[in-house]
Amino acid sequence: MLFSSSVFLFLFLPAVLLVYYLPLRRWRQGQNVFLLLASLFFYAWGEPWFVLVMIASILANYGFGLWVAHAQGRGRSGRPAVVCAVVLNLGLLFVFKYLMFTLGILNRLGAAFVIPVIELPIGISFFTFQALSYVLDVQRGRGQAQRSPLKVGLYVSLFPQLIAGPIVKYETVAEQIDGRRETWADFSAGCARFIAGLGKKVLIANQLALVADRAFLLEGAGDLTAAFAWLGSICYTFQIYYDFSGYSDMAIGLGKMFGFHFLENFNYPYISTSVTEFWRRWHISLSTWFRDYVYFPLGGSRVDSRAKHIRNLFVVWLLTGIWHGANWTFIVWGLFYFVLLVLEKYAGLGRGWPAWTRWLFTFLMVNFAWVIFRADSLGAAAGYLAAMFGGGAGVWSAEAGLFLRENWTILLAGAVFSAPVALKARAWAARRDNVALDLGYALLAAAVFLVCAAFIIKGTYNPFIYFNF
Repeated sequence: MLFSSSVFLFLFLPAVLLVYYLPLRRWRQGQNVFLLLASLFFYAWGEPWFVLVMIASILANYGFGLWVAHAQGRGRSGRPAVVCAVVLNLGLLFVFKYLMFTLGILNRLGAAFVIPVIELPIGISFFTFQALSYVLDVQRGRGQAQRSPLKVGLYVSLFPQLIAGPIVKYETVAEQIDGRRETWADFSAGCARFIAGLGKKVLIANQLALVADRAFLLEGAGDLTAAFAWLGSICYTFQIYYDFSGYSDMAIGLGKMFGFHFLENFNYPYISTSVTEFWRRWHISLSTWFRDYVYFPLGGSRVDSRAKHIRNLFVVWLLTGIWHGANWTFIVWGLFYFVLLVLEKYAGLGRGWPAWTRWLFTFLMVNFAWVIFRADSLGAAAGYLAAMFGGGAGVWSAEAGLFLRENWTILLAGAVFSAPVALKARAWAARRDNVALDLGYALLAAAVFLVCAAFIIKGTYNPFIYFNF
């Protein structure tokens, strides 16, 4: 079920809010059980069989958490339970996400495996990492093991962040499962945040997606000109930002409606003046997960040699690429960032450059990386990048001009709001504490919601990119 669907907006969400806040208003256990059941229904709406996979994951990690707590309570190490949890969770992820890819590689090397057709459960990378976070945080003493499997189930399956994040570490919400407080201020702020995310998704990302999809289709047909290649790559660069950050905004807003406070997942990444800064601002929950559970345990930057630090960076970025999907494009995408980060840290890349030059270089590198990320294969990525520099079907085309004329306002809005313009405007309005400004903001939010609803009811282009991961 999509957040930006009429079923969710006009049926599921209103029904869940009514039950949560009316008959269950003062009954926390009832609210938690109801949210768990609603979340399982939300997932089963599009994945009627794969919800059983998630339930199995919940029960297994619930058991691992108890195993860790029991061992530590008797003065023993919880490491055997953690090892089993890592093996099971990553094994589950491997079977569903990487088995076909791996068998294909082995067959190309001379093996003769029969490759099964395995459907990918939506959001499996997200809920698997959350389930594993539960066991790891219990082992580290950053959260108590839950005695009720229903509470572990609620943490893993909570529908606002179930399918595309942000990845919520257990330590972030451990106390909120029973101790959260719902307030009108949080609820109204959550509604506003949800509408902002919906606007990002429906009014910007969905429109730019049409241009990006056309550009990559032309590359496949050998008809991509340099002008359309640049237009398509820039549109995709903004599409994936507004698509994913819009989903995160909606997830954070929904969480607030139910009293949960999730950490931010994006912080205006396209204003970054280095690749290091970009990854402190982009998909923060994933970067933090790999930092806390992979990079730091390997020693991080506090190792006794440059070679070991580079090794640690390589492992993290290789895994980051693999996490995104079973395709060489994702692996190369991750390693491309690894090379850039090593050059920044040890070769002085960007050091001493003017700020605008560092920003332009970073934006271009990110743009090229998104081409690799979006392409169906490394050959397609190479062909697209070549077309950007004149190696395609020429320099200009009438179709490029048509798409630019039809979409330049959306593209401009995407560029403007990728900087903290709206954030500064809200801060300015808050300092004035003006009723007229507050009313204007409420009316603007209502207008955005109505326009988005009109697009949704009309049935326009509406997929989420990160549902594939």
